Amino acid sequence: MELRTASSPRDEKNYDTRRLRDEFVVEKIFFEDEIKLVYSHIDRIIFGGAMPVSKTLRLEAGAELRAKYFCERRELGIINIGGSGVVTADGVAYKIGERDGIYIGMGTKEISFASNDAGHPAKFYLASGPAHKAYPTKRILRDAKAEHASDVEILAENKKELGTLEDANHRTICKYILPGQVETCQLEMGMTHLEPGSVWNTMPCHTHDRRMEVYLYFDLPEDAFVMHFMGEPTETRHVVLRNEQAVISPSWSIHSGCGTRNYTFIWAMVGENQDFDDMDEVRMQDLL
Repeated sequence: MELRTASSPRDEKNYDTRRLRDEFVVEKIFFEDEIKLVYSHIDRIIFGGAMPVSKTLRLEAGAELRAKYFCERRELGIINIGGSGVVTADGVAYKIGERDGIYIGMGTKEISFASNDAGHPAKFYLASGPAHKAYPTKRILRDAKAEHASDVEILAENKKELGTLEDANHRTICKYILPGQVETCQLEMGMTHLEPGSVWNTMPCHTHDRRMEVYLYFDLPEDAFVMHFMGEPTETRHVVLRNEQAVISPSWSIHSGCGTRNYTFIWAMVGENQDFDDMDEVRMQDLL
C-alpha cells in the first residue's frame, strides 16, 4: 500500500511539476492480477484498483491498517470500468457488469475480485473511508434496464444532466453512492461522463472544506489528456492527467479539468459532510 501524506496550501503553491505529481497524482491504478492501493492522510481515504485476469484477487488489510481485515473499521465503494466480473463479500457473489458498482459495509471480513473473461478483464476502482457503523452491502446498477433484485439500487432517478455544448460542458452525473440511495458513514461516489464536443468538468469550480475528493479520469485514447486544475482559487496550478490516472484533491483545493476531447471520470469523497451540494463556489472572475 502506497502512502501519501497531507500537504499545506502554503507549501503547494511553491511546488514544481514533479513535486505536484509526486504529492497528488497516481500515474497507474490498474496492474494485471494485482490490487494497487494508495492510503492518503487526507481524511484517511484509501483508493486504487483491482484488475483480476488469470486469478482471483483477495483484498487484505496490510500492515498499514493494523487491522485483522480490510473492512474491520472501514467501508468500501467499487465501480467497475472494465469487463464484467464478480465481487464476493463474505461468501456472497455479486455480478458487477461494466460501469456497475457495489458498496460493502464495515465488518465484511472476506472480499475478493474475479473477471468473467481474461481477454476483457474487469477493472474494479476502489475507494474506502473509515467507518463507525455497519451498513448493508448494496449492488448498484448503472442502467434501469438491468436486472432487478432485492440487493440492487437502480440509478435511473439519480442521473443528472448538466451544462451545454455551447459552454463545452454538456455532461451527465451518475450518483452511485450517496445518502438516500446507499447509506454510508461518510463515503460518496459517482461517475461523470462528458458528451462529444464537451471538455470542461466542474467549472465554475468550487472547494469544500468539509470533505476531500479523488478523481479518476478514463475513456481517453493514448494521445489525449485532461489538464486538471488544482490549488487555492487565487493560486491555481495544473497537472496533466492521462487515461486511468487519478489525482488527490485536498479540501482547500479546486478540482476541475479541461480535456483535449470528451472523457469520463469517477469522483470519490470522504469527510465530515455528506450533503452533495455543500460546496464553496468560486466565481469565474475570482480565479487566478
